[in-house]
Amino acid sequence: MVKGYEVVIGLETHAELNTESKIYCDCKNQFGLEVNSQVCPICMGMPGTLPTLNEKVVDYAIRMGHALNCEINRVCKQDRKNYFYPDLPKAYQISQAEVPLCGKGYVDILVDGEERRIGITRIHIEEDAGKLLHSDKFHGVSLVDLNRCGVPLIEIVSEPDMRSSQEAKVYLETLKSILQYLGICDCKMQEGSIRCDVNVSVHKPGEPFGTRSEMKNVNSFSAAVRGIDYEVERQIAVLEAGGKVEQETRRWDDEKGMSIPMRSKEDAQDYRYFPEPDLLTIVVEQERVDELKKSIPELPNVKILRYVKKFGLNIKDATFIAESVSLAKLFDDCMAKDKFPAKCYTTWILGDLVKYMNATGKTLEDTKLTADNLTDLVAAIEAKTISNAGGKKVFAILLEEDKKVSDIIEEQGLAQVSDDSALEKIADEVLAANEKSVNDYKGGKTNALGYLVGQCMKASKGKANPGKMKEIILAKLG
Repeated sequence: MVKGYEVVIGLETHAELNTESKIYCDCKNQFGLEVNSQVCPICMGMPGTLPTLNEKVVDYAIRMGHALNCEINRVCKQDRKNYFYPDLPKAYQISQAEVPLCGKGYVDILVDGEERRIGITRIHIEEDAGKLLHSDKFHGVSLVDLNRCGVPLIEIVSEPDMRSSQEAKVYLETLKSILQYLGICDCKMQEGSIRCDVNVSVHKPGEPFGTRSEMKNVNSFSAAVRGIDYEVERQIAVLEAGGKVEQETRRWDDEKGMSIPMRSKEDAQDYRYFPEPDLLTIVVEQERVDELKKSIPELPNVKILRYVKKFGLNIKDATFIAESVSLAKLFDDCMAKDKFPAKCYTTWILGDLVKYMNATGKTLEDTKLTADNLTDLVAAIEAKTISNAGGKKVFAILLEEDKKVSDIIEEQGLAQVSDDSALEKIADEVLAANEKSVNDYKGGKTNALGYLVGQCMKASKGKANPGKMKEIILAKLG
């Protein structure tokens, strides 16, 4: 509820699939290449050319459909969506209208500790348009780069089930992590690999849904949140002033923090859909559909719930680990050994490892760290073979070098001294050399104990077991 109004949000999320070639031709599907270098008569829309559907696109879309619990339509077609696209030369887009590849489904998300189910209306395949280039150097005109023409897209259309910008953000983050887990989209928002159109309406409780407006091609999740919050406030202000919200398409200007009208909202008939005459009906065998379902891994939204319920992680830590394919694999591999509590691993993963990756720009795959040597490190610390400080030194080496934990401990001389006689000798020497601190402690100044233990650690060059050292000092102090 915002100012007495209920908010209704639906999202249309476009994800570029990372196939090697485009959806209807053999041109390379790769971002950042020289302008207009990856084009051919087919993706340029030349008369007389015939598209051929890339089968991998169908496989990828079906896998996403399974991940979102969708009905799979084994028999479907493609349609022409007629519209003026300044960056799509043939002036129509090959998409899907009445029968998408994937029908009704849902995805469960976790918002503020509560599970929410967001309905999925459909997932369909289509081709991307090109990209307009704007610059003062072009003397008042725009140029077009057609490299993106024909890049395969899936459009994931949600039901209007979200009730806040926060829910929308979690939903988008969940879709992103699922796409990455499936390996079908790199989700690089700065390259436009994933973007969304946002539909927003408001209404008083008990009344029918209000008139919605749509914001096109919002290219970051934080921008989606800002756009939704702005649009909710704008619509409420219109209604409170006695006005009427118009059904229209708006553009979100993130720099100005406002949405700007583009055009009145089109309905489906405005696109003049008709069956694509140059492409055959899509028919997918049930056996293939079943095989694709078997290839779906445990998905991040499911992992989060498991991490919280089974291992006792808090939602923040569970989400951070689960949404990274590599971190989740490392954590799962460690926990599969069933040797130590989750906290023993998350301390290193969320602390030293993430700090290292942020500082160096490296990924986990760029390091030498494995579940085996991380477990060995935890075992060495739990057994008091090395101290926590020594563990950090070992961990730093594990990131850079392919070595055993035991070898690093030996090479670096990090093994703790736990022999009672050796520790007692150190304690006797320190107590004899620090009579004032001894008297201070006996006089009630308990902080003197920490100083004495510190002096013992210094005398042992950090090799003394600090727990045993403290016990011995206390015993000698009476």
